[in-house]
Amino acid sequence: MEQKKTVNLDMKQYGMFLALVAIYVIFAIMTGGKNLSPMNINNLVMQNGYVVILAVGMLLCVLTGNVDLGVGSVVAVCGSVVGIMLIDYKMNMWVAILAALVIGLLVGMFAGFFIAYLNIPPFVTTLATMLMGRGLTYTLLQAQTKGPFEADYNFIGAGFLPTVKIPFGAGTLDLVSIVVAIVAVVLMIFSEIKSIKIKKKYNFALNPLWQVVAKLIVMGFIIGFVFFKLASANGLPFQLLIMGVIVGIYAFITEHTVAGRQIYALGGNRKAANLSGIDTNKVFFWVYTNMGLLSAVAGIVLCSRNGSSTPKAGDGFEMDAIASCYIGGAAVAGGAGTITGAVVGAFIMGILNNGMSLYGWSTDIQKIVKGAVLLGAVTVDVLSKRKKGK
Repeated sequence: MEQKKTVNLDMKQYGMFLALVAIYVIFAIMTGGKNLSPMNINNLVMQNGYVVILAVGMLLCVLTGNVDLGVGSVVAVCGSVVGIMLIDYKMNMWVAILAALVIGLLVGMFAGFFIAYLNIPPFVTTLATMLMGRGLTYTLLQAQTKGPFEADYNFIGAGFLPTVKIPFGAGTLDLVSIVVAIVAVVLMIFSEIKSIKIKKKYNFALNPLWQVVAKLIVMGFIIGFVFFKLASANGLPFQLLIMGVIVGIYAFITEHTVAGRQIYALGGNRKAANLSGIDTNKVFFWVYTNMGLLSAVAGIVLCSRNGSSTPKAGDGFEMDAIASCYIGGAAVAGGAGTITGAVVGAFIMGILNNGMSLYGWSTDIQKIVKGAVLLGAVTVDVLSKRKKGK
């Protein structure tokens, strides 16, 4: 009788969920439960939507063993274009949105060309786009803020989906949020079952059943808690819909398409990928082009939520996006990491920012803590690889 293969507890996969819950609980204790309020959960989602979008795109760069330092500046440039077109030229908001997306795409293609076909290191190329983008933002806006925007445009970053209120205790709950939460949990369970069946079919190593059940319980609790709090407030933010669609699309790309497998192969070993017939230059080009496009989406969402375009928009966003990927379990050398991990990493960063602000820590202390968390995540990754290599 063939013995089933099992794998030990993967702390990179499971640890990030435990860390998310632990950090949230710690700040709940420290702040006297301030971060547990429905409005704070709502703010947590809306304040981190653009970071999640950037983290999804950044993960593809990280999988190749590189990063993109220019995303914050591209966010600012695209946001400034929207502001100028809406305020100065009174143009239709869809035209402004399309223009921002095209500019983000062109910036991504610009960086991708230098990286893929001129073999300029991604660090140098994206450092250049960061500097040029920030300078271009100040030039376009002339150090001024463009706003306020009309309500229709602000809805993208600050609006809510339609609600169906039902009585609950002394208040009401949004039925739409509850239904979405139930569907999300059911889909998550079916996805895990499908994954187990595929592993069995190809005789891959399986996680022990108790680990799978524990992970589903923790993830189900997180989903239920967040959506219950949203249902108690204003319902589902429109930003959450945008995030959900982007995360779903890129999770599918990385896990179930040839393009996704090529990125992992490139990050694992570029020479081997070339020898296997993968056009690694093409992969590099589309990864950085895609990063420019998602930076534009993040810029549109950010200035919509803020209700204006500002020269300082997106400042430091590249650091949050990069940190989200590494905290979420992506390998420093590339070739390993998941979209889910990047999203969880983004919300860990968001919970840290939110909790420290509620507790009253200064921005200086917040930067120290975030830096320490990032260093710890990378150190764990490097040391675990050294241990496995022995």
